[in-house]
Amino acid sequence: MADTLTIRTAGLVTVQDLGRVGRSRYGLPAGGAADQHSARVANVLCGNEDRAPLLEITALDFACVPSTDILIAVTGAPAELTVGGVVRPQWEPLCVRAGETVRVTGIRRGLRVYLAVLGSFEADYLQGSCAPDTILGFGPSLRGGDELVLRTTCPPLDHPFSRIPLFRLNAPVVPFPTTWTIDVTDGPDRAEFADTAGRLFDAPFTVSPRSNHIGLRLQGEVPRRVTRGEILSRGVPIGAVEVPAGDELLVLHRGRGVTAGYPVLAVVTATGLSALGQVRPGQTIRFRHRTVDQAVTAHRAQRNAVDALRTRVRTAFDALRIRAPAVG
Repeated sequence: MADTLTIRTAGLVTVQDLGRVGRSRYGLPAGGAADQHSARVANVLCGNEDRAPLLEITALDFACVPSTDILIAVTGAPAELTVGGVVRPQWEPLCVRAGETVRVTGIRRGLRVYLAVLGSFEADYLQGSCAPDTILGFGPSLRGGDELVLRTTCPPLDHPFSRIPLFRLNAPVVPFPTTWTIDVTDGPDRAEFADTAGRLFDAPFTVSPRSNHIGLRLQGEVPRRVTRGEILSRGVPIGAVEVPAGDELLVLHRGRGVTAGYPVLAVVTATGLSALGQVRPGQTIRFRHRTVDQAVTAHRAQRNAVDALRTRVRTAFDALRIRAPAVG
């Protein structure tokens, strides 16, 4: 009989990975974890491949119970994390005994929490990814009582001294501020806004409750297009900052359609896009202009920090004789 992870309190949780790479040519949105950095770090902390399936927990409380000893990592927004009723830290590997309840409650300051399991678990795939696609009806949210089949187990691990963490790996934790600063580069239609383009950086914008994984709606002093003429439907990138005719900005996220016809004033950088995956409705954001070189440098620095963490994890796991099978 296969070992499982049973969902006790579902809240709003889905099985995710890093999305569909190279499928936009077929009209499929990329999908995947909204906060790619937190999702990637959760898997790295468990010794998994970056793209291994994991759980994305959004806003609401969550609980699960494994049928065997496992090792987990919980990243993303600050929350109350307990294992068997004992408060445990986020952003480091944690040992969970069979039958112990893992709870994530009180998610705050951000919107999403990520839970990875050493070896990951079985998942259905569509076009190379287990990420849900709401248009095609693939990958619905999990419900209480659902069971995920685990790929591996973890040997029991005990520290010789009580109350001392087994792992101290210095994961690259990102800040969760009250007002978010989101980096953007110039979009293809920047010149069509003339002097009003500066409004994007002059004042904060508030995230509308109508925002979702497809895109964020932002309220504030909206820049205005000064040129006339229709914009034909065309391919748009993830992170496109669109300016419709109304009083809102649209920022396309990972669930966006691959074409659109609004002018694109700016494009959110890779690091900024992960931050946007954590912004809650009602929070405020400020945009910060970056050159392409600056955006690439920031992205490389973040990825280098994850790569360094991966090396530390492998060293610790080798010392403890923890082996995580390849996930493909």
